[in-house]
Amino acid sequence: QLQLVESGGGLVQPGGSLRLSCTASGSTLDYYAIGWFRQAPGKEREGVSCINNNISGTDGSTYYADSVKGRFTISRDNNNKNTVYLQMNSLKPEDTAVYYCAADSFTTIQSMCVMTDFWYWGQGTQVTVSS
Repeated sequence: QLQLVESGGGLVQPGGSLRLSCTASGSTLDYYAIGWFRQAPGKEREGVSCINNNISGTDGSTYYADSVKGRFTISRDNNNKNTVYLQMNSLKPEDTAVYYCAADSFTTIQSMCVMTDFWYWGQGTQVTVSS
C-alpha cells in the first residue's frame, strides 16, 4: 500500500520560495505519475503540476497550471526514487493553500492534472504567502 507524506510547507513572504517534498513509503515512485494539487479556503481543489512516470514511454513529461508556469517546477529525486519535489518561486498571496501530492500507477498525464486520475493521496501541507 503506497503512502504519501508532504513536507516543506510554511509561511513565506511574497516573492519568496519554498520547496515541497512528497515522500512515499511502500514503493518507489518511478512507476507512478505524480500530481501536486492545492486547495484554498472556500475553493475547489485544483491541479498545480503533474509529472508522468519514467517507465511507460512518457519520459517523465511535466505539466503546469497556467497560474504557476514559469514559477513552479516539479521534479523527481534521481537519488531517492521515493521523493518528488515541487519547487515554488516568486510566490504570491494567491498561492496560499493546502498542497497535496497524489500518485497513480495507471495514469498517463495528457494535458492537465485531474484529481480523478489519482488514487493515492497525502494529507497535505499548508503554504501561506503573506507579508
